[in-house]
Amino acid sequence: MHGSKAPNAAPTAADAEPRAGFIERLRANLNKGESWLTYDLANLLPGRAIDAQVLEELETRLLMADVGVEATEAILDRLRTKLARKELRDLDALLAALKTAMLEILAPCAQPLAIDGSHRPFVILVVGVNGSGKTTTIGKLARRFKQQGLEVLLAAGDTFRAAAIEQLEVWGQRSGVPVIAQQSGADPAAVIFDALQAAKARDSDVLIADTAGRLHSQAHLMEELKKIKRVIARFDPTAPHEVLLVLDAGLGQNALAQAAQFHAALGVTGITLTKLDGTAKGGTVLAISELLKIPIRFIGIGEQAQDFGEFDAAAFVDALLGSASGS
Repeated sequence: MHGSKAPNAAPTAADAEPRAGFIERLRANLNKGESWLTYDLANLLPGRAIDAQVLEELETRLLMADVGVEATEAILDRLRTKLARKELRDLDALLAALKTAMLEILAPCAQPLAIDGSHRPFVILVVGVNGSGKTTTIGKLARRFKQQGLEVLLAAGDTFRAAAIEQLEVWGQRSGVPVIAQQSGADPAAVIFDALQAAKARDSDVLIADTAGRLHSQAHLMEELKKIKRVIARFDPTAPHEVLLVLDAGLGQNALAQAAQFHAALGVTGITLTKLDGTAKGGTVLAISELLKIPIRFIGIGEQAQDFGEFDAAAFVDALLGSASGS
């Protein structure tokens, strides 16, 4: 059996330093001027108590930060209750209540991806629209699992673009992970089925299957994804064990629409949010969590391997509110 390190093993001291560095980079990337949710929030409070007008201004800021209607309403309901009880006496109290309300939305969705060793291979089907960062995410996952002592195999199921196959092979070479590929234009379901057979023969722990990027509104391409999922299930009725949707966090409400439609078509079991650096406000994470309740597995804050990590609700909220809350 491969993988001497238990997939669900507790983090070691050696893991702590990279994790701390990732959280610091997350904080730096989310707290960029106007992308900062509570930027200059103190100006809302010119020497007076918190009142309904302050909450209305906060509501506007939440909506502008792509938190979404449902999550914004959930947060404001909690704050209004505290206001009615006279518990929001000053800015610190407001920020503490805001942090708690956000955590109540995010914490249930902060579920790490656990590789179940009883499924060999553990099959991860990666989906998403063009440009979301799918192939890069697959490369970083492969590297991560390899470092955990797991035997990993990649399937180049994006056969529409020759460049996608080449990009995946480059990631495979970097990580020392083999890639099963065919020529551009091959049937993606057939490529992935071949990869499943190879993974079984090699006793691989994990198979990560790439798929062609597609718009969630392209019905015929969504049908092809359903076909791929059916083919995987014919090989192993319990597979795929994870349908991982990769979303560009910078797309705001469009990312929420993508998540809803992919979930309706495929039953998404986990989400990776990429590109939380740049112009992303971070509120999209709250919108998706409140509306869809899908586990958020990973977030990406840059191109480097160290700019990718497990989603941590408390660290994320701290980063989002960091400067204003003084944390």
